[in-house]
Amino acid sequence: MFVKKDPRLLYVQVIERLKQDIESGQFQQHERLPSEAKLSQMLGVSRATLREALRVLEEEKVIFRKHGVGTFVSSQPIVRSGIEQLSSITTMIRQANMEPGTIVQGISLIPIPKELAARFKTEEKMIIQIKRIRTANGEPVVYCIDHLLQKYLPEGLESELHTSLFDLIEKSGLIQIGQAVAEIEPISHHPEAFKALSCDSTQALLALFQEHFSEEGKMILYSENFFRADKFRFQVVRKRV
Repeated sequence: MFVKKDPRLLYVQVIERLKQDIESGQFQQHERLPSEAKLSQMLGVSRATLREALRVLEEEKVIFRKHGVGTFVSSQPIVRSGIEQLSSITTMIRQANMEPGTIVQGISLIPIPKELAARFKTEEKMIIQIKRIRTANGEPVVYCIDHLLQKYLPEGLESELHTSLFDLIEKSGLIQIGQAVAEIEPISHHPEAFKALSCDSTQALLALFQEHFSEEGKMILYSENFFRADKFRFQVVRKRV
């Protein structure tokens, strides 16, 4: 397991080696790593070098520390997705070769909050609220709170909320969702989402607040999606202009 001679900085080599050992399964998710003394001996590096590598790995959420207990391997993302293209959560999970599922928490018609009325630019008094837990191979990974005007949910299709909401909205053939504007925010505490996803205090969520528009520019859907940060990893391709 010794780190080989390499022109790169030694702590960078240690980072890459530990990542390889985690990806290969030598160190399992939530497994406690050996002590610093033993790990530095295994890698053939000083404890100072090891500590710098562990510091970077902790910042990257590859590992986490419990004070007085030890250093542990974090859960690795099971869904990796680019967010340049608009796709449903169902599609994201399927593209990760996993089976998507849905637990419907509730659907209700509620008085429309002023903030949502402004977003939808509507004078309607009521709005549909849908709360669902999305699963990947049976494991809860996303908590969704969706809002849409009654006219955008085809009548009689409430029983089909186990599928993609995009597909459900577009089922009538009268509406196509063309684009979305998203705000991304890390969430360290959200009681409702944490409970739905069975998260503990060491975990975090990545929230996507999205306005979805039709091809004609009408706002169709407002979504608050809370992704488990240990299960999802998003990437963006940036081009130089």
